[in-house]
Amino acid sequence: MATPLQSPDRFERPSVVTFLAGAIALAVVVHAFSAVGISPARLMEGIPSIGRILGQMMPPDLTRLPQIGSALLETFQMALVGTTIGVALSLPMAILATRTLSPHPLAYHAARAVISFCRTVPDLVWALLFVIAVGLGPVAGTLAIAVDCVGFCGRFFAEAMEETDPGPREALTALGASRTGVVFSAVVPQAMPSFIATALFALEKATRSSVVLGLVGAGGVGIELKVAMDLFSYDLAATIILAVFALVVVVEQVGARLRARIL
Repeated sequence: MATPLQSPDRFERPSVVTFLAGAIALAVVVHAFSAVGISPARLMEGIPSIGRILGQMMPPDLTRLPQIGSALLETFQMALVGTTIGVALSLPMAILATRTLSPHPLAYHAARAVISFCRTVPDLVWALLFVIAVGLGPVAGTLAIAVDCVGFCGRFFAEAMEETDPGPREALTALGASRTGVVFSAVVPQAMPSFIATALFALEKATRSSVVLGLVGAGGVGIELKVAMDLFSYDLAATIILAVFALVVVVEQVGARLRARIL
């Protein structure tokens, strides 16, 4: 007599340890929701306020459009220069942070630690530090973007070089090529498409970040947005937000087209 077919379980039956870990994780998430005070009632109470602000934003105020355009250009210049400096610093740092290319384990771990530190500290904190060090203005924002870019690009540059084909590297080493020759003749050319794609992503990220950095006096259009919000000029704030949106879209579209040609 044929046994009836039994459909397999949709999920694997968890062990006791897995079940307890999941229950603890769920309890932590529920407690976090309770601690921050998110509730549907509060969200519903806030909808009329959001509607009122959106109503005051329309129509956008175009009277300061030339000044906003100048500040927006400064924002993009901060992002471009900061990304360029950050990418230039990321390459040697990434070489030291690549296990197969680093000259010494101490250099490898030190480079990894520096990259992780640059990535861990938020760019807004870097901006505050540089504002204290060099004063208000776009220089502080540019330096903050550069340091943040080292944390972003350094990690992905190192991973791209670790994933390259070891064959050409081993062949050049067998022929007696120097470490520098091996890196720039066998490793970097293979990883270059990934380098360019990562740098373009970093530029998009820096363009968005540079707006926020302006809120702490690090230059760019962010200071214009802060002043407009402080003065309750929501129609002017709407113009700035739309201008920033247009800049970010243009940078993302150009970056996407360049990545499509490279990859």
